Amino acid sequence: MSVAGANQEMASNEAVSDFSWTSAPEPHAQRRREMLQKYPAVKELYGPCPRTKYICTALVLLQLGAAYLLRDAPWWLIVVAGYLFGGVINQALLLAIHEISHNLAFKRPWANRLFSFFVNLPVGVPVAATFKHYHLLHHAYQGLEGVDTDLPTALEGKMLRSRPTKALWMSLQSLFYAFRPLVVAPKKPDGWEVANFIVQFLFNALIIYFWGWKAFLYLPIGSLIVMGLHPVAGHYISEHYVFKPGQETYSYYGPLNRVTFNVGYHNEHHDFPYIPGSRLAKLRRMAPEYYDSLHSYNSWSAVIWRYIMDDHIGGFSRVKRRPS
Repeated sequence: MSVAGANQEMASNEAVSDFSWTSAPEPHAQRRREMLQKYPAVKELYGPCPRTKYICTALVLLQLGAAYLLRDAPWWLIVVAGYLFGGVINQALLLAIHEISHNLAFKRPWANRLFSFFVNLPVGVPVAATFKHYHLLHHAYQGLEGVDTDLPTALEGKMLRSRPTKALWMSLQSLFYAFRPLVVAPKKPDGWEVANFIVQFLFNALIIYFWGWKAFLYLPIGSLIVMGLHPVAGHYISEHYVFKPGQETYSYYGPLNRVTFNVGYHNEHHDFPYIPGSRLAKLRRMAPEYYDSLHSYNSWSAVIWRYIMDDHIGGFSRVKRRPS
């Protein structure tokens, strides 16, 4: 091996021994200002999408119908249905909650809050109110240590340096996302979170009472397994894990955007979180010079595969900022 090759390999190995620390501001605010100056018509894309509430309602009813039909099914069928169907629906509902956290279903914030409780019902676990709090911090303080809970912890970074541990972490990713905020930035539950818990608990109790445990467990089982080793779960890795040094956020332009509220348009979303997923493709077409040169993906499955198999990518492959 040449000296240059050896140095390059050492640099690659060093890249997974710690996070990529930077003092530079996150890239989206500056790009937003430039784009608005050049394309003021972008503001016409702002605001709720009127179709969101109807799509979400249909998905909730579809998922409840499936739970009812599976109330007496064998466990193997419940797990298979959860992986192939129910979990995909629940992932779509979780990403609808992501949309709603930006007030993109209704004009009034309180209406979005209440609707998120309804969308949350088939997920089985109360997440809507808590997600809104932490997700808005992720946008306002992207990469900031101790604030942005989308970032892996140092312990995760040390764990996720081998293929087996990365595969295991991917399988249990939902648990890490659920418990990480309690470690990184714990908070006292507010009134909305308490209400979210009460509504979800009562709904779960009704499902168990009238349809039984199998109908109920079909719902969270799908949520858990599809956040793991499943193509749709690729967005958790693709959005901000550094696959190309120097780039902090990545978009995905593949077909699964159709069942995930276009969450793959992630650079576009961070640039303009006031634009619903249904209009992000239009934003990209309006200003292609800002996005076409950025590294992007067409397969979430390929992202998961590379994350696990590439020894130079792991839990430390994120950009972090220290509090000032």
